[in-house]
Amino acid sequence: MQHTPTVQIIETEVLSDNWYTLRKITFEIEKQDGTKVTQSREAYDRGNGAVILLYNTSQNTVVLTRQFRIPTYVNGNEDGMLIEACAGLLEKESPEECIKREAMEETGYEVGRVKKIFEAYMSPGSVTEILYFFIAEYTHKDLRHDGGGVKEEEENIEVLEIPFQESLRMIEDGRIKDGKTIMLLQYIQIHGLLKAA
Repeated sequence: MQHTPTVQIIETEVLSDNWYTLRKITFEIEKQDGTKVTQSREAYDRGNGAVILLYNTSQNTVVLTRQFRIPTYVNGNEDGMLIEACAGLLEKESPEECIKREAMEETGYEVGRVKKIFEAYMSPGSVTEILYFFIAEYTHKDLRHDGGGVKEEEENIEVLEIPFQESLRMIEDGRIKDGKTIMLLQYIQIHGLLKAA
């Protein structure tokens, strides 16, 4: 039988409000045996986001991006570069509107119809963000510009069009280490939307 504990927030303290917001939350939570304990945890609030995998059924390809990510660099990713599906934070818009805008900014592709496949908390032990996952078909007729991100935000994004089989090999050999991207590529594989071999 599942136990849903009662929770009472006692205190919330803002530790940092520089880039996003880091809070220390002290709360009382009920354990399974009915006793209550007080705990403190930190939660990083950067807003919610959306991610999309663009795929082409006639070419059997996917569109990914490559960019520098400082957290991976300081955690041992040698050059700090990460291959990812196109993603971004919601800016007072719906997840669908967000991901269409991000796809255009980052990849140069204008996608009309997007399909939401699921949503997930990616790091629930410390980050509040929920991520909305999408897929969409693309063709070269949908390309409006070279992509690369928003210059005013100093984005420097490389656009990659990769054969689907190669993208799966890139997961196996470690060239793709981004969790959201792995989830989307495996979704495409499981549902047989592209040929895996």
